[in-house]
Amino acid sequence: MACFRIQLDKEVFAMFILIKNVRVYSPKDLGCKDILICNDKIVDLDKDININVKNIKIVDGTGKIVFPGYIDQHVHVVGGGGEGGFTTRVPEINVSSCIKGGVTTLVGLLGTDAITRSVENLVAKTKALNEEGITAYCLTGSYEYPSITLTGSVQKDIAYINEVIGVKLAISDHRCSNITKEELIRLVSEVRLAGLISGKPGVVHFHLGSGKNKLKLLFELLEESDLPIKHLRPTHISRHYEEDAVKFAALGGYIDFTANRSSEDFLNFVVEMGEKVPKDRMTMSSDSNGSMPKWNDKKEMIGIEAAKITNLHETIKRFIKERNIQPEDILPLVTSNVAKALELYPKKGIIAVDSDADLLILDKELNIDSVIAKGKVMMLNEEVLVKGTYE
Repeated sequence: MACFRIQLDKEVFAMFILIKNVRVYSPKDLGCKDILICNDKIVDLDKDININVKNIKIVDGTGKIVFPGYIDQHVHVVGGGGEGGFTTRVPEINVSSCIKGGVTTLVGLLGTDAITRSVENLVAKTKALNEEGITAYCLTGSYEYPSITLTGSVQKDIAYINEVIGVKLAISDHRCSNITKEELIRLVSEVRLAGLISGKPGVVHFHLGSGKNKLKLLFELLEESDLPIKHLRPTHISRHYEEDAVKFAALGGYIDFTANRSSEDFLNFVVEMGEKVPKDRMTMSSDSNGSMPKWNDKKEMIGIEAAKITNLHETIKRFIKERNIQPEDILPLVTSNVAKALELYPKKGIIAVDSDADLLILDKELNIDSVIAKGKVMMLNEEVLVKGTYE
């Protein structure tokens, strides 16, 4: 077994990391265990693990909790916004923000603005985040149709660019291109074929606005074609979409909520939806670094702000602490369910032997204390150790 060391803030962290006596949510509650990490993998998960090697970092987890690293499938890594002019372009994300938010795997995408932003920029940023130590994928396309691409083809982007796992599109929104049913069937067909050829999930990720047609276009596609529902991923599910979302999940589709750490109505809505749809069909993402414009009834923008990647953990924390939901019942929305939807499970989204060593260590108040991504200590004792080049 090859041995290497990782230099972190003047301290040498060995290829072996042993976390002792920590409460493990895999996301299932496994009780107190030891976790042994070698390189980028979990190699043992048991009580009282003992290993006699020289190069090992031992972490005392007594009184602490471990969650799988979060998977955020909707992040504007190069920034979103722009609906209010050039000054409203949201900055790109820093790797330290991902670490502070407990996100060890993400999917980057473009938003409304595919004029001053590009797929080239998106792919480059995704590659940078991977080099900086987390796991990053991305989607070609943006709000518009025909989809903007890097190679000139959605299929070729997915097939030939390692990081690209699907395409993004906006529907039911006054800013979308109003794609027709026939055009959508053709697009999803192309994405499916590219996914089959390249061994990728072939995601068609739908931004949903507040349009009157809601998920009508997706239901028509499912009724009139043989395309599997697994390729269709609507996000920004809200009360406006409740009836359609219940129907879509009943057909076997995933529905994705956008984390909102400050809204009591959002917390209530997710809890209510958990009683109406299979819980393994629910996921949650942050929409981080994307703009959140406010529109009046004339579709005029009257305000704008940006989402943060830390909203994901803060929302999970509220479900557990304020709604008394057990961690194992809410964590799948940001771990195992997302990993299964993106066909990354059991490599990602779970704490188990042979899974990637993506872990969050939390204190009793559920504050993130330490973060390990791909076996590397990215944050220790609330101090971020790995930052971007220009941070």
